Amino acid sequence: MGDRRKSRELAIQVLFSLEFISKDPDEVFERVCNNFYAPESIQTFAKQIVLGVYKNKERLDVMIRDNSLNWRLERISHMDISILRLATYEILFEENIPPKVSIYEAVELGKKFSSEKSGSYLNGVLDKIYKEYLQKKT
Repeated sequence: MGDRRKSRELAIQVLFSLEFISKDPDEVFERVCNNFYAPESIQTFAKQIVLGVYKNKERLDVMIRDNSLNWRLERISHMDISILRLATYEILFEENIPPKVSIYEAVELGKKFSSEKSGSYLNGVLDKIYKEYLQKKT
């Protein structure tokens, strides 16, 4: 498994934790890194994602809400919303990552950390977000 995927997994653990505790993301990041084996090689990208999601959470949630037909954010599992935020952040702000890679990685994170059914849901929402992003970009 590559460092980018491990970084995303670490970021998901932090973002998921932030769903339950309202603390400084830097503090939660350090706590998660100290409690789980998190080599330095994956921490930089993971922290970049966490801080980016945290900073842009309102905008990300609007995109997710607008593209989750018949699903209020409150009904989406904490893990799935964390994964959606991560991938949406990458699609919108990480220009060096192809959006299709972000979507694929999100689906894989959903299979690992959520449920087998999450993959198709995540894929559907993120595909709509990607198409909306493409329309605004052109």
